[in-house]
Amino acid sequence: MKSIRTLTTILFVTLFVTMMSGFLMAESVQVGHCRPIPADDTFSTIQAAVNASSAGTTILVCPGVYPEQVTINKILTIRGVRSGTADSAIIVAPAGGIVANTTSLATGNPIAAQVLVTGTAEVNISNLTIDGANNKINACSPNLIGLYYRNASGTVSHVVVQNQALVAIDNGCQSGLGVFAQSGNGGRSTVTIENSHVQNYQKNGITGNEPGTRVHVIGNTVFGQGSTTGAAENSIQIGFGAAGKIVGNTVMDDVFAPDTINDSGDAASGILVFASEDVIVSGNTVGNTQFGIAFVSDPVFGSADEGIITSNRVTATHIFDGIELCSNSNKVHDNVINGSDEAGIHVDSSCGKVSGNKVSDNTINGACAGILVGTVAGSNSIDDNEFFNVGHTVLTADVCPAPAAAVRSLAKASATGQSKYQPARP
Repeated sequence: MKSIRTLTTILFVTLFVTMMSGFLMAESVQVGHCRPIPADDTFSTIQAAVNASSAGTTILVCPGVYPEQVTINKILTIRGVRSGTADSAIIVAPAGGIVANTTSLATGNPIAAQVLVTGTAEVNISNLTIDGANNKINACSPNLIGLYYRNASGTVSHVVVQNQALVAIDNGCQSGLGVFAQSGNGGRSTVTIENSHVQNYQKNGITGNEPGTRVHVIGNTVFGQGSTTGAAENSIQIGFGAAGKIVGNTVMDDVFAPDTINDSGDAASGILVFASEDVIVSGNTVGNTQFGIAFVSDPVFGSADEGIITSNRVTATHIFDGIELCSNSNKVHDNVINGSDEAGIHVDSSCGKVSGNKVSDNTINGACAGILVGTVAGSNSIDDNEFFNVGHTVLTADVCPAPAAAVRSLAKASATGQSKYQPARP
């Protein structure tokens, strides 16, 4: 019995030492002076803490205002912490404004990122605010971005990203993104954005672009500027070959004021899936947009086929449609759509002979057409939908109501086939 007790004690001590060694190796440093941490592990700026930290470090950011641009190129956790009743660590523009510090992997255009995560995995950011006010950018270049994962991966949780809008908001520049994940040159980005709030962006709230990028956008609130002439906004976008899912978000207020139904471009979308396949859009609440949810294929950049659009609530889409299908073989079911100027659901053949879409068990209340099917659409399955207060339940036409002569343009805006949709591609 004694030998068994001795062996048990040795094993316990060994296990305890191993656990403590792992704990001690997970180093923490601090930005600010809110907790009793040795002076050697305390920094006045986030960038200084990043530069001095080894991979795997946790950087604790005290409440305060940090006027800086931050570049992260190693595995780190950056977390805002509470001090007393204060719980607000805010990254703001430096005194001289936000300046270009990288380039787009797709276009090579200059980008001014407030927080740039580049060429690394597992950069997890939580409980921080990234505020783009006073950025002093008054031209279309560089492109202003709040948080940019560039060939990098990680999780963004309980973060606020706001005011990524240019100084001259009415300049029409397609600039100003809240959170952006992008891959290129053989790199990859896998980013989860969850339980965060993005608002007052000029162009897009949360965006994942290019092959190699996968974004999981879960449980966020993303609010645009409302009616604006700055740019055609999109709250959430997966595009240009990226992959992922958009689940349980609330998105609102994406309206490009100059747009009309006769215009062949410039509409704003709550959720835009552009030239990206197998994307899941589920359980979102979308309101006050020009397209609620749009899946759009493109002859240059690729298809937006095989998507799943389910259990969303879409309200108040102005000019255009609650759910727009300019792509093939999507499953659209159990959505509730209220108050669409054009159609509750549009199987839109302006993108070609779209086919294979299965539209079932949706509830549509208040629309010119409950379901509008383009005149050159292929074979699509439309069954068991409920309609209330619609001018037409299922209408085969290109617009609603179908005019005697075409008075509304469905022409493509350019050779890229982007048409009415305005995806962001810095």
